[in-house]
Amino acid sequence: MGWLPTLCLELGIALQANPLPNTAFSNFFAKRAKYPRFKSRKVTLHSLRFPQGVVMIDERTISVPKIGLMQAVIHRPLQGITKGATIKQDAMGAWWVVFVCHIDRPDVQPTADRPVGIDVGLESFTTLSTGEKTAPPKFYRRNQKKLARAQRKLSRAQKGSNNRLKAKKRVAKVHQKIRNQRADWLHKHALGIVRRFDVVCIEDLNIKGLARTKLAKSFSDAALSTFMQMLHHKAEWHGQQIVKVGRFYASSKTCHHCQTKTTLTLADRMWTCPTCGTTHDRDGNAAINMLHEGIRLLAVGTTESQNAAGDGVNPAKRW
Repeated sequence: MGWLPTLCLELGIALQANPLPNTAFSNFFAKRAKYPRFKSRKVTLHSLRFPQGVVMIDERTISVPKIGLMQAVIHRPLQGITKGATIKQDAMGAWWVVFVCHIDRPDVQPTADRPVGIDVGLESFTTLSTGEKTAPPKFYRRNQKKLARAQRKLSRAQKGSNNRLKAKKRVAKVHQKIRNQRADWLHKHALGIVRRFDVVCIEDLNIKGLARTKLAKSFSDAALSTFMQMLHHKAEWHGQQIVKVGRFYASSKTCHHCQTKTTLTLADRMWTCPTCGTTHDRDGNAAINMLHEGIRLLAVGTTESQNAAGDGVNPAKRW
């Protein structure tokens, strides 16, 4: 399908400027990545952007400028005004059309009648202040053996052969299944929380730092950063509020009854407060403290959160 970008360029379509080079150089000057290099057309997936002109004719046909009618499977009706579209190819060789639409949403007055605190982690993906716990699905761990077999077949295939291309697609298919399973589960879980509660208080974790530890594979499999982004987008869409509590707030080792701080290790999942004698579940106690601190930050606005020593560290963020 390499004819598509070439044909469109030869026909003189005014394409939207590609922001990827700007992003690459921004990451380079910010010392987040190496100097950008040009990618080969043989290994780079094809994509083409149309700032305007792509129209959906019916449930099976779209109209593309200078190309004409193309068959497509539209899995949902378009909402709002279509502003542009991107035609791209995935690792499996399939082509996708992604529409950009402008939708006017009514202004909704936020409420705080149903707040909840959330503690995220690896042992329990989310622990709510109501006591509900959700185990992490671990989609990558479940498919790890299947992925390893597909990668071994790929490494043994001769470079440049058709068998290697087939093996490469099999590896991409396993990755695609893992990605789709994880995205579907995260979407449903985040939407369920947003529909039940109007204020969500969650910790501002340093996900990049956690991904550099010995538990990097588990944190990447859990996709906590993706979950927080989905939670933010869905809350904004439904008119709910999300309050981010500072990462230095001692939520786990602070008793939510008497506010006494106790020294804990990561292995301490249950602990007893030495002052009031209350036995706490580590994650449940952290979720309740998230709720209390989030409501306080929501009431006072931009007050700084407190760290373990009681000093202000950095302003709490509100999405």
